[in-house]
Amino acid sequence: MAKLSLLLLVFSLVCVSTSVTPALARRSRSRTYIEMSCRATRYPQLCVQCLSGYGNGSIRSPQQIAQAALAVSLYKATYTRAYMVKVARDLKAMKAHDYQAVKDCMDQIDNTVDQLTQSIRELRRLGQETVGDDLYWHISNVESWVGAALTDTTTCLDEFPGDRMSKAKAVLKGKVLNVAMTTSNALALFHRFAA
Repeated sequence: MAKLSLLLLVFSLVCVSTSVTPALARRSRSRTYIEMSCRATRYPQLCVQCLSGYGNGSIRSPQQIAQAALAVSLYKATYTRAYMVKVARDLKAMKAHDYQAVKDCMDQIDNTVDQLTQSIRELRRLGQETVGDDLYWHISNVESWVGAALTDTTTCLDEFPGDRMSKAKAVLKGKVLNVAMTTSNALALFHRFAA
């Protein structure tokens, strides 16, 4: 009876380990692909950090990684916009002199969210229509919108010059900087895909 139990235990372990191994291998291949791809970005550590948990280890192509990077950037921009709305509302209620700078920055982040949304839609279309001049038109659209989103976040950062600022402005600047960095990475990964 003990031998039968031991045999069942060993059989169970073999079954479990063989079913887990392909998932781990897939995740490992995906992680390796992400790490290799992120080397081409300006912020490779941030790139790996943001994309490693994305898609259950299913990123295996330049288009998939570009889509994931754009999605991460859009998420960060949307989150930052929501935070800015709260900060702007508080500053307006306090009649703080920082309100206008935050409002101007919020307008830039609104543009960033719109441009990244358009880029994601266009990249999906690019996967469907890849014939002739349409291909280059779609690529150009994505490059233009992501580049404009990066410019807008950089312009927003200009609203917070120097190192001496309130805690709220410093947090806001950090969030906007994170959007700029993820957008820069997304643009680099898209360029890699489009090449």
